[in-house]
Amino acid sequence: MRMRQLIASPPIQMIVAHAHSRFEKAEKSFSFHLLEEVKGAGGKMAAAGLRSTLLRECPLLLPQNREGTVYEGFVTAQGRDFHIRILLPLDLELKNAKIQCSWHLKKLLNGYQQILKQRLQHALDLVSFMVELKTVLELALKNTQGLHTTPPPQYYSALIGDIETLGWDKVVFVDPGFNTLKLKAEDSCGRDHLITLKLNPKYPIEPPDCLVDLPVQFCVSWIPQSSLLSIHSQFLAALELLKEFWNALDEIDEKTWVLEPEKPTRSATMRRIAIGNNVSINIEVDPRHPTMLPECYFLGPDHVVNPLKIKLNSNIHLWDPEVSLLQNLKEILEIDFPSREALEKSEFSMDCGICYAYRLDGAIPDQVCNDSRCGQSFHQACLYEWLRGLPSSRQSFNVIFGECPYCNKCNALWAIFTKLMMVLVTNLNLQRAEEPRRQWPENSWFDDAIFFPACSGCR
Repeated sequence: MRMRQLIASPPIQMIVAHAHSRFEKAEKSFSFHLLEEVKGAGGKMAAAGLRSTLLRECPLLLPQNREGTVYEGFVTAQGRDFHIRILLPLDLELKNAKIQCSWHLKKLLNGYQQILKQRLQHALDLVSFMVELKTVLELALKNTQGLHTTPPPQYYSALIGDIETLGWDKVVFVDPGFNTLKLKAEDSCGRDHLITLKLNPKYPIEPPDCLVDLPVQFCVSWIPQSSLLSIHSQFLAALELLKEFWNALDEIDEKTWVLEPEKPTRSATMRRIAIGNNVSINIEVDPRHPTMLPECYFLGPDHVVNPLKIKLNSNIHLWDPEVSLLQNLKEILEIDFPSREALEKSEFSMDCGICYAYRLDGAIPDQVCNDSRCGQSFHQACLYEWLRGLPSSRQSFNVIFGECPYCNKCNALWAIFTKLMMVLVTNLNLQRAEEPRRQWPENSWFDDAIFFPACSGCR
């Protein structure tokens, strides 16, 4: 009885309640840590299971780091091995993965980019994506083999008959298998053009693939009774529609100093024309309306470019569609472009003040110091790296401020493509750090939305 009263007393009840509470907390803490250990062990087991499954499905694709964010090796299909590299983000999300591959694999999967993008977005894990990639690769190899089947005799007889009707003088090239032909055509202004035809064994029931160097899309109207002559006639008609466009650009190429492109193709619609010392105008001509005002923007120091902008805006009403494109630009801007006959290119173009080269990966200097006493030009990539390395430089949103390497005047690099530049610089540093055996062929990627650009280390 006395013991029951002692236990029922308030002080003892408080002690018992406190002890009970601490016991519950300890029990919960022990259960929580035990659960975490179980989860951690489960995660490790899941990762180990994933790697084991991947090793079974793709035994030649191995992880390159402990985090499991880089895999490199080979994917096998129909007994053939294709070099591939997979870069995963730190969270291992496949939708943000980057894939690099050899040029041969890229060529095989040329028509399956959209399918691979979708599968990369919706795949549960790397194993499931690799299984689907191998399935697509098997299909691509099967279709490729189907393209190289020997055509029937009727194919050759029909093709030879079409060439004789067209005229052998219009044929520039024929491959030994008569699968690829190059035809030439001359427009009304005497310019020569080429059209490449890729024929399949079902010709002439199915039309050939046409590859042309035109600034607009070229679509062939085809029926089973069509022939090479009909394609050649449609090609001539397309050339005639673009006659005024090429006339305008040919005049610019002949009478001005075009900085970019250095060797323009017939499909190029852009010209960067030199105006003066490190000053140029970039024009984008509409091939369907070549006599209309093109898209224009200027490159150079502000004290030279701003007056040109004012003249362009104030004289835009003087544009005359009946006058040539070059003459309109001269009258509206009230300038004479440097002539090829009077000046040499070196008189108005300068090398980059940082790398001391004129061309860097195909680009020419397009950033100029705004100080009229300096006017030194730089490549955008060189200036961007220079400003990033200065302790005194600062960045506000997409604008980097820093001192000119020559005159120490504060420059603002309007890095509209700052994010893109950072990606390019990062990739360049990664490529330089890689071993020669891991360099990737040039232009060996599927699409910029998924895949990294390649280096030119090997081919």
